[in-house]
Amino acid sequence: MAKMVLLCVLVSFLLMPLASLALTQDFCVADLTCSDFYFHGLAGQGKINPLIKAAVTPAFVGQFPGVNGLGISAARLDIEVGGVVPLHTHPAGSELLFVTQGTVAAGFISSGSNTVYTKTLYAGDIMVFPQGLLHYQYNAGTGAAVGLVAFSSPNPGLQITDFALFANNLPSAVVEKVTFLDDAQVKKLKSVLGGSG
Repeated sequence: MAKMVLLCVLVSFLLMPLASLALTQDFCVADLTCSDFYFHGLAGQGKINPLIKAAVTPAFVGQFPGVNGLGISAARLDIEVGGVVPLHTHPAGSELLFVTQGTVAAGFISSGSNTVYTKTLYAGDIMVFPQGLLHYQYNAGTGAAVGLVAFSSPNPGLQITDFALFANNLPSAVVEKVTFLDDAQVKKLKSVLGGSG
């Protein structure tokens, strides 16, 4: 029994360095000034996008160089009444949402069985969105909603499904074929989101 416990502990320690880049690299920034390790950009409300009535203010490696090589980043989420962060994915990182104000309905779709996991979150609640899975958030309350987000990557990436499908120059006939939407729906969404073709 003692040998089995020792083996489990040993295997855990051997695998630990593989769990995070932060364990193999202290930090890496181009300019080692104190300002690289400090970011004030999440202190106030972000610029609200009028289409979605929401703002996502990132503190990724591009805005906050101090997170480079540490395997982490952050963002601030501001959602007005009626606002939504549409279905999207972060291909390079998991997301942890901490609601600080208001009410947020959130959910994600599993990749294997397409099971949907949803929850209404209130101030003080947290929810995790696994890396690469489609997920969303929207304001489910009567006042503004605010959340702070942590990511397991300095640059988690972002692909919003609606923008990926309709805010591009992919020909409408192709979009219709791969989405089962009709021509009028595709043209309407391309018009709203700025796509062409």
